[in-house]
Amino acid sequence: MKLSTKGRYAVTAMMDIANNHRSGPVALADISRSQGISLSYLEQLFAKLRRCGLVEGVRGPGGGYRLARPANRISMAEIIAAVDETVDMTHCGGKANCHGSEACRTHAMWNDLSARINAFLASISLEDFVASGSDPSPDMEDVEPVVDSKRPGRINASHQVGANVMAG
Repeated sequence: MKLSTKGRYAVTAMMDIANNHRSGPVALADISRSQGISLSYLEQLFAKLRRCGLVEGVRGPGGGYRLARPANRISMAEIIAAVDETVDMTHCGGKANCHGSEACRTHAMWNDLSARINAFLASISLEDFVASGSDPSPDMEDVEPVVDSKRPGRINASHQVGANVMAG
């Protein structure tokens, strides 16, 4: 699994806003300069982040973007999901049909790994990430996997952490 630049840049830009929130709204041009991300690419990402309720725009002189809610209520999973990224380790996109009509023998393992990665990302808030500097990671022992009620003992990777958090 490799997170694309969309997810990485969205997290980086959100960190920049969270780091500079005391100075007021942050202009995308400033993020572009400080983080080395194309301004047009940031505009595309921020349209998605705004639609998902993670940031809000401020118009006029001194305008830019600010967090739409406190940083402790925004998870890494939400940021990544907002820019249409998924963390899915299965070959079939979670449909359990890796070989046409039947699941591959390792599907359950990749499905479980996807759920653990999603749970891990959901357990880290933007505030945690900014406050800790370089290591915001909680101990994996503290991350609760989502158990699939249809298959006891299995973790449900189809549970979209970011989507549920954003909807709730």
